[in-house]
Amino acid sequence: MARDETPFRRIRAAFFVSPTAIVGIVLLSLILVVALAAPWISPQNPFDPVQVNAQDGRLPPGAMSRGGTTFWLGTDVQGRDVLSAILYGVRTSLAVGVSSTLIALAIGAALGLGAAFFGGRADALITCIADIELSFPAFLIALVMLAVLGQGMGKTIAALVAVQWAYFARGFGRAMRTQMHKEYIEAVRCLALTPSRIVLHHLLPNCLPAIFVITAVQMAAAITLEATLSFLGLGVPLTEPSLGLLIADGYPYLQAGKYWISFFPGVALVLTIVSINLVANRLREVLDPLPQR
Repeated sequence: MARDETPFRRIRAAFFVSPTAIVGIVLLSLILVVALAAPWISPQNPFDPVQVNAQDGRLPPGAMSRGGTTFWLGTDVQGRDVLSAILYGVRTSLAVGVSSTLIALAIGAALGLGAAFFGGRADALITCIADIELSFPAFLIALVMLAVLGQGMGKTIAALVAVQWAYFARGFGRAMRTQMHKEYIEAVRCLALTPSRIVLHHLLPNCLPAIFVITAVQMAAAITLEATLSFLGLGVPLTEPSLGLLIADGYPYLQAGKYWISFFPGVALVLTIVSINLVANRLREVLDPLPQR
């Protein structure tokens, strides 16, 4: 096969044909860079009491502090720069969403692949547990877990993992059952290969395209769910606020006209979720074997 005809190059070429995919990947890359560089590019550390002055609280966008600093997106009730708080909040939201999704991916992939490959009672048991969990709203499961565990970034990640693993187990199991009925699996079985070699070298690579889409969608869902839980005061603590907690801080002041405290963090949350969904949607169109209109 020629160098320019490899599957990876074909997928990459098909992905960047879509203008919405380009917008999504550029926006997502910008958000990731901003989140990683937050400690160096933010005007202040909004969670350092030395750098925050309570007398600058609730200043409108573009206002100047008594020390001459311009707050381009205004300040919150505690006098923190909203722009700096958003940069740090995006960093926390992405950390929780990406961590929980990757951990759930590892757990769900192991269970789904093992259940589908070996079948029998293991497959029936794992599928039954996943179906039972998926029959309940994800928000309800996470809410109950955090009500028992309490606040904390690690506890929030654990609650999101408990919600997400069933999606990956079902996705991997479905994709693997489809591959196991194909002729090439029967051929490699005749070679007397070990089960681990069949799974890792033959089944898993052919299941990955469908899993990429599930991972991207679940990452956006995890960020949304974490923001909802933090808005209710059950997610990350005040010392590590995410975008949901920043929105909650400004909610009581919306009717007083202090819209910027919640509005700009809300815009940042929407842009983050939209960028991930744009990438996921294009991945689905590229990797879906059925023709797309």
